[in-house]
Amino acid sequence: MSLAPETKPTSKRTFPPLYTSSGNASLDRLAFFHILERLKTQKRTGWVNHNVPGPESISDHMYRMAMLAMCTSDEQLDISKCVMMCLVHDLAGKLDLLLGDIAPSDGISKAEKQNLEAEAMHNFVYEMLHDSPTARRIMSLWQASDLDRFEMASQALEYERNHGMRTLQPFFDSSIPFLRHPEVKQWGQDLLAERDEVKKPHS
Repeated sequence: MSLAPETKPTSKRTFPPLYTSSGNASLDRLAFFHILERLKTQKRTGWVNHNVPGPESISDHMYRMAMLAMCTSDEQLDISKCVMMCLVHDLAGKLDLLLGDIAPSDGISKAEKQNLEAEAMHNFVYEMLHDSPTARRIMSLWQASDLDRFEMASQALEYERNHGMRTLQPFFDSSIPFLRHPEVKQWGQDLLAERDEVKKPHS
């Protein structure tokens, strides 16, 4: 059963066309390298929408995720693979490079976002990287949810502490309760305990 026209969710944003291959693998690969520069300059939309001063970039976020992966003591994990997962996590998972970081306030439904993600990954894999081994490796590494959630909560606490912000509770509500890996769950509990200490009045 489909939604009636008046209740169907509509996106608040429009997106530019995706990259079209030039037919030259070398030029298209360079286009991919250049688009990665946006990782360093694109600010994370959630922080921007909450008026955080000097918010982190997507690159900032993924770098600490990669370092967090190196800090785990779980010998069952392939740490090198986890680090690589962190480095490609936001490549299309949030459409950050091609379309800009997407936040819940953009009014994009989960299904619509999944479709946009699939289009963006297809664009990277076939239009820019020509279904190369690199492209297939990126596709296979495209998840790192627990570290993503924990890093976001860590950043929220730091913004609360450094800027006295009081509007960031949604970032904790959407991250810490959904951690699954036992060690990262413990990190989450440690972070909440630290947050409680930060919130205590000091004489």
